[in-house]
Order: sequence, then C-alpha cells, then structure tokens
Amino acid sequence: MAGLLRPGYTKKGSLPHTVKNTSGYIDNAFPGKEEQMIKVTEYLSEKAFIPAALAQNEVSWFYGNLGIDDMYFASESIESIANHIMALYGAKIFAYTKNDSGLDINLERETEEGAVYIHTSRPGVSQLFGPQHEKRIDAKYLDISNTERAYRLESYRSRGTVSSSSSTQLRTYFVRECSFVNPAPTKEQETDIRETADKSFLEKATDNTLEIYSAILKLALARTGPVIEMFEVEGSRERRLVIAYKQQTTQSFFSAISDLYHYYDLYSSRKYVEQFSNGITIVSLYLNQIPKSTAPPIEHSIHQIIKEASLIYCLPTTPLQSFFQTAKLSVQESIYGYIGWIFAQHFLNRLGSEYTSLVNILDPNNSTHQDVLTKMKKRLRTDTFTRDYILEIIKAYPELVKLLYINFAMIHYVNPAVNSLKPTLSYQRLRTDTILTEEELLEKIRRTTSNYHECMVFESFLMFNKHVLKTNFYQPTKVALSFRMNPSFLPEIEYPTKLFGMFLVIGSEFRGFHLRFRDVARGGIRIIRSRNREAYSINLRSLFDENYALAATQQRKNKDIPEGGSKGTILLDVNQQDKPLVAFEKYVDAVLDLLIVGQSPGIKERIVDLYKKPEILFFGPDEGTADYMDWASAHARERGATFWKAFTTGKSQSLGGIPHDMYGMTTRSVHQYVLGIYRKLGLKEENCFKLQTGGPDGDLGSNEIKISKDKTCGIVDGSGVLYDPEGIDRKELTRLAENRLMISNFDVSKLSPKGFRVLVDEVNVKLPSGEVIDDGLAFRNNFHLNPMASCQVFVPCGGRPEAVDLQNVGRLLDHENHPRFKYIVEGANLFFTQEARIRLERAGAIVFKDASANKGGVTSSSLEVLAALAFTDQEFAEHMQVTEDHIPPFYQDYVKEVQEIIERNAQLEFEALWREHQRTRTPRSILSDELSLAIVKLNENLQHTSLWNDVSLRKVVLAEAFPRLLQKQIGLEALMRRVPESYVRAIFGSYLASRFVYKYGTDPSQFAFFEFMTPFFAKIQ
Repeated sequence: MAGLLRPGYTKKGSLPHTVKNTSGYIDNAFPGKEEQMIKVTEYLSEKAFIPAALAQNEVSWFYGNLGIDDMYFASESIESIANHIMALYGAKIFAYTKNDSGLDINLERETEEGAVYIHTSRPGVSQLFGPQHEKRIDAKYLDISNTERAYRLESYRSRGTVSSSSSTQLRTYFVRECSFVNPAPTKEQETDIRETADKSFLEKATDNTLEIYSAILKLALARTGPVIEMFEVEGSRERRLVIAYKQQTTQSFFSAISDLYHYYDLYSSRKYVEQFSNGITIVSLYLNQIPKSTAPPIEHSIHQIIKEASLIYCLPTTPLQSFFQTAKLSVQESIYGYIGWIFAQHFLNRLGSEYTSLVNILDPNNSTHQDVLTKMKKRLRTDTFTRDYILEIIKAYPELVKLLYINFAMIHYVNPAVNSLKPTLSYQRLRTDTILTEEELLEKIRRTTSNYHECMVFESFLMFNKHVLKTNFYQPTKVALSFRMNPSFLPEIEYPTKLFGMFLVIGSEFRGFHLRFRDVARGGIRIIRSRNREAYSINLRSLFDENYALAATQQRKNKDIPEGGSKGTILLDVNQQDKPLVAFEKYVDAVLDLLIVGQSPGIKERIVDLYKKPEILFFGPDEGTADYMDWASAHARERGATFWKAFTTGKSQSLGGIPHDMYGMTTRSVHQYVLGIYRKLGLKEENCFKLQTGGPDGDLGSNEIKISKDKTCGIVDGSGVLYDPEGIDRKELTRLAENRLMISNFDVSKLSPKGFRVLVDEVNVKLPSGEVIDDGLAFRNNFHLNPMASCQVFVPCGGRPEAVDLQNVGRLLDHENHPRFKYIVEGANLFFTQEARIRLERAGAIVFKDASANKGGVTSSSLEVLAALAFTDQEFAEHMQVTEDHIPPFYQDYVKEVQEIIERNAQLEFEALWREHQRTRTPRSILSDELSLAIVKLNENLQHTSLWNDVSLRKVVLAEAFPRLLQKQIGLEALMRRVPESYVRAIFGSYLASRFVYKYGTDPSQFAFFEFMTPFFAKIQ
C-alpha cells in the first residue's frame, strides 16, 4: 500500500486501490456455538414461552439461517440470547395477528464497558423514527471517544432473514471499550499502529488491513481534516470506504455517513469504527448496491460519496437532515439550505424604511431619542424573524431551496469534465435540473411563497448567492465551510463605514466571521463562549454587530500603524463549549482554503474565484485564542502559505513572537492615559482609588495590577468580586498577577473589616454591611453598576461588549446626576457604548475610549510583523527567535524599543485629545473618532500624492518612521527593498498622517501642513 493515492483521485494510467475479496478482519469464530445452542434450547423449553415443538426450529433458524455474526454468540449469555429469540418470536406473532409481513425488532443491552444492539433493518434505508441506534451510538460512545477513554464498534448485517416467510434482515452493533497497547504513546510512537491500536483490533485485523490503516493513520495525523480512501474488491462490485479523522473533530458522523450512502441506494454489509491512542478514529464501510436499484451504479455514486463525505464531516447534522434522509434534498442542497438559514438569521433586513425615516427625524444628540432607537433596533431584530420562524419557512419550500442551490452551484461548481472523462453526478444533476435566471428565480419565489415574510427569506438566499466571491464548498477535503463575501449588501444605515472584506465560516462546533476595513488589515480572533442557552441566544443575535463594532474599533485604534482594522469572531455552539481549539483550527484552515490557491488534485483543488486578486489576512490573539497563534502560523507554513511568518502575531518567542502579556504591551498604552489624567490634574497615583474589571489572571488585568501604584478598591473577574474600600492588599494582588490567578485564590485574611469576596457559584452571602447577596453570578455581572463600587478611577480591563449602554448608564450616576467614576480609561474593547460614554462625559466624567487607550497591542503586533517581513528566514531565526538558553540581544533591545514607541504614541494622542477638548469642549469620545478618521483619511491621501514619489523625501520620512534598531541592523535601503511596497507606502502615510493630526488637530489651518512638512524638506540633502 505504499504511496496511497489522494482521496477520490486516481493517477492517469494507474488502477484504483484494489483489495482481495476477504473481510479484512479475521472472521469471528465461536467454537462453543453448538454447545451453546443446546443450552439455549433447554432454557427456552424450561421457560415454555415458545411451544416445545417450535422452540427447536426457532433456535436452529436463529443460529443457522439468520446469519448473525459469531461475535454475537461469543459476547452474549445463554439468558440474553434466549430472550432475544423470544422477542423475535413475539414479533412474528404480533405481525401475524396484524396481517403484516414486516417485523419491527429492537433489542439492546448497555453496560459501562459497551453495548449490543439488534434491530430489523431494510438495506439502504435510514431510520427516521424509533430507537435510531446509530445516532445513539454516536452520542453515547463515538463522539465522546478520546485518548483516555474510547470505544470501538463492529456492525454486521445478517446474511439471512428472520424467517422463511419474511424478507426482513437484522443489523447488529457491538460496542466495546478500547484497551490500548500503549495508552500514552510518545511523538515517535504515535505513527506506529501496533503501539497505538486497541488490543482486540490487533487480534482481528489482517496484515493487509494493518498496512492500509497504518498508511491512512499517518496521513490523518498530518492533516487537519479527514482522510478518505476507496478500495475496489476483486471479483465484486463491492466498494470499501476507509475514513480517518482526529477524535472529537466532528459529531454524529457515523450515523450521518449512513444517511449519505443510503441516499445513493447503497447499503453496508459490515462496518467498523476503530480508535487509536494517538487521537485518530478510523471508520471502515463495506458498501454494496441495493438489488434492482434505479439509482446510478455504485461505480459512479461511490465517487460522489467520497466528495460529499467531507461535507458530512463539516456538518454531519442540520435541521434539514430529514429532507436529505427522505431524498427530498441532496446532501449539497440540504447543507446549502442550512447555510442560507444562518445567513438569513444575521442579514435579513429587519429594520426597514420606517426605521430609516425615524433615524433621519430624531436628534442624534438627544440621549432619549437614541435610547428609543437602540431599543427599537434590538426589538425589530429579535422579534421580526426569529431563528425558528426562518427555519419553518425554509422547511415549507424545499423546491425553492433546490432552485436556489442550482443558482449557487452554477456559479461556484467547477466543471470536472476538463480533468476527467466522467463528469461527477453533481455536475450531471446540474445539467438536467431546471436552471432559472435571477429574474425568473425572483418571480418563482414571489409566485410560490404565500406572504411577504416568506418571500424575504428566500430573497436573502439569492442575495447570499450574488455576494459570494469564492467558497470551499466544493473542495474535495475541508474541515469547515468558508465563504468570501462582497460586503456591499450591508445596509448603510446600520453599517455606515463600508467593509473592505468579509468572510463567513461555518463548522459543526461554531460559526464565525472575519471582517476588515482595508486590504492590508490587522486584528485579533476572538472566541465567544456562552454560559447557557439564553446567553448563547443573545451572543448569536449580536455576533455580526459585535464583530463589526470590534473591527471598527480596531480600524480607529490602528491609526499609528500601516495596517487597517480587522477582527474575527468564533461563536461556539451551545453544546460545544469545550471545543475552542477544534473550532479555532477549523476556522483557520477553512479561511486558508480561500487564501491559498489549491494545487493538489483530490485534496485542495482550484476554486472559482470571482475576487481575482491575491489576498492575505493577518490574525492576532484575542479572548480565548492567545495560546493558538503558534499553531496557526505553523499550519499556514505546512499548507505552503508564503506569508506564514506574518500570518499571526502573539506567537511564542521561539517563533519570533513578542507576547503582549509577558511585556505588558496593551497595558503600557492604557496606563499612559491614566498617568496623563493624574499629571494634568495634579493627582498622586498612590492616593487614587480604582475599580478594575478583568482580574489578575488576564493579560490586561494582571499587567494593570503590576504597573500601577494606586489603591485598588475593587476587582471583578471570571470567578467573582473582590472589594475593599480601604484598598486591596497590593502585595497579595501582585502575587496573584504574577502567577495569573483569579481572585478566588486571594487570601481573604488580608482584607480590611469592610472588605469582602463573593464568588460566582456562591449564594446567600452576607456582606460586612449586613446586605445579603442571593446570587453570586448576578452580583458579579452587575457589580460595576453597583453604588458600592464608586471610586475615583475606573479601568475596565475585561468584560463583555456593551456592558454599559444607554439603558443602564444611569446607574453610574448618583442622585444629583454626578458620575460615580470621575475618570474612566477603557482598556477593554467596547465595554461602553458610544451613547453611554457621551452621557457620562456630559455628566462631568473624563472618559478616554478604547480606540485611543487600547492600542498598545496592535502597535506591538505591527512591529513584530515588520521584523518578520524585513529579515530573511536565517536572520529572523538569529535575531528574533528565542531558545530555552538564549535570548538574542537584538530581540531584547527591540522589545524595549517597541515599548517606547507604544508609550510615545499614547502620550501624543492623549495630549492631542486633551488639547482639542479644551479648545472645542467636544466630548473626548467623539474627538477620539474624529481624530482617528482624520488620520485614516489623510493616510490614504498621502499614499497617493506626489510626496510619495519624491524618493529623497520618502527616505527622510521613513528614517523617522522605521524602528531605529531595524535600520541599524539591516539598513534603510534594505528595509525599503525587502518590505512589500504596499507596506512601506502605508508606513509612510500613517506616520505623516498621525504626527500631523496629533500636532494640529482635526481642524488645521490651510498653512498647517506646509509648516508641518518644512522640517522634513529641510533634511533632504
């Protein structure tokens, strides 16, 4: 089996994989079968449920004619077998009294070590009702299998029928807990099948099976997604599929793959699922065509099954599964319908022209008006089209889903006829189905649906089709579905700043987006978890808006760097909260499918690309993904991405990364604003009281504790609330911060008599004041709004977006309408809504918003990437990659320079905002946006003016803009040559734009720019 072919692909001039017509496993032979049969007959005679004259015949048929595999007889007790025979006999009697030739038998036995299931089974038909044993096996045994506890499966179809007068066959399933040869293999051992396999598998598998599985095992270890191989059987039409994938990277796959081959009129004679202690699952299916089938022959359909198995792996079950099981929709059509359902949930326009009219009428500066608009927007989005309502509409019109799918496929399906003599069944179906133009399709939707809402749902499908620029939907192998969208369909009233690019990614554990405002853009990837179903529902509704707002904040925050703003979000499914790494890996791999041109037939092929330009995304760490950046960079390299070094930031030091948390990069920017307020108002930091959300276990929270010298009176983190009005013990807080521990680890003996700690899982906690806290979780979630949390300074370093909005901001004001926090520096992204910030500022608070304060991390990331682009691979390894026993001197000095640049940029913007506010009295939160927009706009203009074309001036500006150490190490000329011109141009524009706006503000005189540029021209030699 050396040189296994790629899934579903046969080299020209070579034969497909062929195996001998044997089972691949040593046949189960039970030597005590005859003796057992006598004892079963005696047992039945004693019980006398079956007449003595018939008992012998029933036992003989069960043991001989029925054709049950010997594994059953070896596994079951005398009593259990007898009970099964009696159940079968009872079913026959029941069928006879009902004059029904069919039998319905469902027998089961479950233990801690495994299970046995027996049921009547029609070949090639999925069970829609009843016990649905395969779904149960998936949920109870296969989906939960991992390297510590796993279950293997053997399943057989009986060769005979339940009686001479019935055509009904039985299907048996034997589930057993694995006993691995080596439960914890080393890196060197994990590719050795004899080390990682289950002991009983090794006893039963033939040498040929071991050879096949071993080769597939190695491929699966090296691949993110599934490995799918097909084997022809000598002298037979039987086809065998072997599918390998990493454990717990898909759910309900075993039952879903049965639905897939049933759709093509195939049935399995036997099935195996094997587990390995290296984390791999292998499924083996023995497939045949149903006699007298009118479906395409197995020789053709098997290749379609191979293609569609990767779709099943991505999304094994959807709410449209029953349409696929009953052949009303194909697998592509049902999954397309599911994608359309998700798209409609997020983008069906639920506000309408009336809302637009209201926006134009109401006063944007009136907080009451804005409150009404905010509430109306949320209610319209929630109430008009619920998820269930949209799904109900889609299910009512499967014929429209078919037609819309054809419209989608005609654009994105690659005609394989150019590479193959035989077009796939998918392509043949497309050529025979009705193909409607867009106008005809719209007319069909309007004629078929019965009301305006139904019409809108299917029009959203058409909108989706029109705006997909490329997709991996038809890639032979994939782990999640990804779509590069043209975002022009977004309504301007809701999304005023136009997006440059948008990706939608959907997997079995998650859904997610990636949004960016410029071609070259940077931002983190955030994983969003949900504590319960209610939280998930809220997160789901706000997912796209939150992502858009985060990317917009990033765009404003990135004013000092060459990259624009972007953000990615991954919302874990409500039942998949323990799968963040799996979801992240699938998200990254699916996005890479659309960034890297496929060149591996049968694995990654060329796709239809309507965008027609090369694209690069840059990912950074965010909530829940800080530990995953190394993997993403390494994976991009493995997949052949030329941009792998710069693909992610926040990598480990061994890969040249500059960890934000280790060096406090984000905090250095945030804290400059806190210090700036103290400096301007003549306050001593040591005398100021501060509340902080985001605790000592987090990046921003821990570094804020370590860098500050104030009296912190309250900290809110994931574990609860820690509060002391006299100031929390600084030494104990620092201990937690240095060890990244939650406040649940705080030594409460170090609190003052008025201090307390309330954890989220505590109830009925009595505070020193005598107040009783009923629910620790609710107390934690709302503590920043609690009057007892009043302090001079509030620095949010963590928390959910929009924790303070127009509806609850009043709780941050006292009875005289004065702010409970005098000074607010927003370290956490989007902690306040813009309306809430303005309300606080008008009440007298000094507020510096996230886009200004929280920009240290992106500056660090940008400079990390600049080094990766500037150095050759060899130089990068020498100067930027840290080993266990060596930190390169350049790396140490470069980190210090990055910190200096972050602090300098923060000081420049702080001074500009303070000065502009003094001059105009405009709220700082508005000034921050105006400043950002002015810099971004000027940057774009400067990149395309004659200033850039003046090479001498360009060198003078870049000599100031490029980091001093990089110039010293590489030289300015080499930097300009090595770094891509688009980047150099962006550095040139962003440096001049930011320095000019910071110095002259957003409303400069007409001579200001000339005055600003004079010193640069003076330096030209």
